[in-house]
Order: sequence, then C-alpha cells, then structure tokens
Amino acid sequence: MRWGTTLGAAAIAIASGGACAHGEAASGHGAAHETTTFGRPGSPAQATRSVDISMSDSMRFAPARFTFREGETVRFVVHNRGVVDHELVIGNERTLLEHAKAMRDSPDMDHVDANMVRVKPGAQGEITWTFDRPGHFGIACLVPGHYEAGMKGLVVVR
Repeated sequence: MRWGTTLGAAAIAIASGGACAHGEAASGHGAAHETTTFGRPGSPAQATRSVDISMSDSMRFAPARFTFREGETVRFVVHNRGVVDHELVIGNERTLLEHAKAMRDSPDMDHVDANMVRVKPGAQGEITWTFDRPGHFGIACLVPGHYEAGMKGLVVVR
C-alpha cells in the first residue's frame, strides 16, 4: 500500500478512535531514542540540510512534501505562525496513530521524543532527524482535530 492510501486510512482510524498498538521506539513519550522504521535522532552538527516549515491555523504545513536521500540528516526548523499550539511529528502510519491517540487522551502533554516538537504561537522549534532507510513517511500535527483538518505532509526517502 502506498503512503497516501495508508495516510487516508490513518485519518479514518483517527477520526473513528481506532485502537493503536504500542511498541516502537520514539512513538511514546519518554521512549528510548533509538533507530525506528522511519529513521533515528540526528545531531544538529551533522545535519546536511536545514529546512524551514511554517505551521498555521489554516491547518497546513508549508511546505508539506519533502524528498531526502537515504542517510541524510535534516534539521527541521518549525515556525508556528498561528495563534494556537501546533506540533510536528515525524513517523510512520503506526507511530502517528499511536501519538494521535495519546494526544486525544492528554492534549497538553509535554513532548520528550526526538521525532516530535510542540510549538507555541509565534515561536519556533527544531527536530534533527537522520533518514537512514528509504520509504514514504509522514509528518503530522496531532493536536486533536488538526490532523483531521489536513495538517499532514509526506517525506520521501530515496
């Protein structure tokens, strides 16, 4: 199944409150920061590219699609241009669904995992991530209601 299809299924599952399984590192708050199926935490000093992403109350990321090379370490600089909190979470379908469920249960939770950052209005945050395997992965804002409104994107690693 392609990422767009699975992302659509994820939206349906999130909207319907579908059950999620736990287990992959970097998917739960406080989980060990080790390699996942969508990469691993990167060091800012080793970043080979920096990308700026704007988040807004129109429930969109700009830009929302990225292509990286396998092995590339990317520094995401995330700017919240809105008046409400937004977040950026990097993951695969399962980890995004798990985080969406956790956010529904605790919408004000602190983010401590390397693959996610919550950003207050007018502020910026950063994630440095190494994409160490090819595939299609997602970015999402999983503040309740934001993903369902379209706040998601695609990362293609070749």
